[in-house]
Amino acid sequence: MRVLIVEDEPNLRQQLSNTLVGAGYAVDQASDGEEGHYLGSTEQYDAIILDLGLPEVDGLTVLDRWRKEGKTTPVLVLTARDSWSDKVAGLDAGADDYVAKPFQSEELIARLRALIRRASGNASAELTAGDIRLDTRSGKVTRAGEPVKLTAQEYKLLSYLLHHKGKVVSRTELIEHIYDQDFDRDSNTIEVFVTRIRKKLGSDVITTIRGMGYSLDEPGTPPPA
Repeated sequence: MRVLIVEDEPNLRQQLSNTLVGAGYAVDQASDGEEGHYLGSTEQYDAIILDLGLPEVDGLTVLDRWRKEGKTTPVLVLTARDSWSDKVAGLDAGADDYVAKPFQSEELIARLRALIRRASGNASAELTAGDIRLDTRSGKVTRAGEPVKLTAQEYKLLSYLLHHKGKVVSRTELIEHIYDQDFDRDSNTIEVFVTRIRKKLGSDVITTIRGMGYSLDEPGTPPPA
């Protein structure tokens, strides 16, 4: 999953980035409201962490612009403001959740996971397809109860497909959501990761839809037309 952090305090921004990268996310960063608004409008993210007290353009204005542009990306507001009025203003502007500074990294990641799950229609922390289980809290993957070891990128790709189970996901969409903006998007590594996942979980776990992309669904379900 790919996340944008919009935070002007350098140490906190880097700390957040390191924490999220360690948790398996691809992360882009912006240090002010103008840059944050631009990235959020032009790049594809699964969630955005947005500070309210930003230079150039404040966080509430950035959020309001995204929503007026039709951007539905889940937004977690991060703010030092602790009054109820600021929290209400953030939610009214289109935020999906908020965390007040100081905060625990574990809480922020848990809220982020929940936002991403809800946005894709998944209420449970455990994503499933047949006897395949992916626990978004622990990062563990099993098939028929047996643990399966995946590399970080294999896990990201499987997680994205499970979050969008039953849908056709293009190669471009996968690249946009599992890598940060600096990744070489002409790479053919998506096909390599799909092949590796099939070897570890079964040749039928991911279906290739010619000319369109990939789909992961419950066993026995006909592939999308």
